Amino acid sequence: MRIFLTSAVAIAGASMLTAGASAAGGYVAPVATPPIVGPVVAVEPASSWAGAYGGVALGYSFGGDDEVGLDFFDGGVLDSRATGLADLDIGGVTGSLHGGYRWQRGSWVYGPELSLEGGSVDDSADFSEGGVSGTISNSVNYIAALTLKTGYLVNPQTMVYGTAGWNYGDFTYELEGPSGSGSDDYTANGYVLGLGVERQVSERMSVFAEYQYRDFGSTDATFADGADSVVTVATPKHQNVKLGVNFRF
Repeated sequence: MRIFLTSAVAIAGASMLTAGASAAGGYVAPVATPPIVGPVVAVEPASSWAGAYGGVALGYSFGGDDEVGLDFFDGGVLDSRATGLADLDIGGVTGSLHGGYRWQRGSWVYGPELSLEGGSVDDSADFSEGGVSGTISNSVNYIAALTLKTGYLVNPQTMVYGTAGWNYGDFTYELEGPSGSGSDDYTANGYVLGLGVERQVSERMSVFAEYQYRDFGSTDATFADGADSVVTVATPKHQNVKLGVNFRF
């Protein structure tokens, strides 16, 4: 019993000494402070435009400038000429299919595109000048184009681009006059220039808006066969705006 009391007193004394040392400025283990974590910044994922693609577009052609003049041949010899009879401003709704391939180097995207377009694009005009009268019309049957597109990414999902290339058109000219009517299906080719913007809406799909200027040069359209004929110089240049969608394969 005496030994037990002595041990209890010794333990109590040791506890008091330890408490006293802490109060008197003795060593106290530091408390670790958790690190402060800043806000998490979301990193926009890089977007890829490379690869094959295809799409469709709906557009409108306008701004044609085809001044009508007629040359009248008799026996293969120019008999008379009438100029400045009318102006044909071909226009109308178009639909097109296209496909191409793109390569990407950093923010630059480039590649070829092949397109085929049709629709209801035409114009007609009545004329009466110097004893010459009638109705003349010009219509677009279809246009095929091969262009090179070069674009720059203003952000990973948005690209602005320019186009330049070659286009081929199939047209029909018709002439109706007091002595009869005639038509000529002719083809012409020339250059096409354009500007556009395209926006990715998903990994495989994008939408775009584009403007094009098309020049087909000048081509003779003849309204009769043989030595007696009427000829006009066709210049079916015009502009086109379109909205479309692309699907990347």
